[in-house]
Amino acid sequence: MARILKNKELVNTRLATNYGGWMYCDKCNENIGYLCYSTYDRLELKYKCNCGSQGNIIIDFEDSKIGKECNDELIILKNRFCCSKDSEPLITILDKKVNSYEMKITCKSCNQIYKREVK
Repeated sequence: MARILKNKELVNTRLATNYGGWMYCDKCNENIGYLCYSTYDRLELKYKCNCGSQGNIIIDFEDSKIGKECNDELIILKNRFCCSKDSEPLITILDKKVNSYEMKITCKSCNQIYKREVK
């Protein structure tokens, strides 16, 4: 079932589809990662691409729930950042393609808000 977007802000970034799939830097067209369609509830991502462009993504949905802050780390399975509670894949960031990033992503199933920062 398709979800109804509430907020979608893309700065210097494009997605392969409406709210998921491959993520690309608009300046150099490099693939910077992959956003899983159905497992996240909200995403805030700020990044600096290797080409120097600074990008931003904010996405949430009409049916998004308020997340719960947590100190848990995302786990990595097959190059995907996954929820530590149910191992659902949420997002992939291609570290070789970005210099740095800050991310807050909410798992749809457990509502935990995961934070990750790489400088």
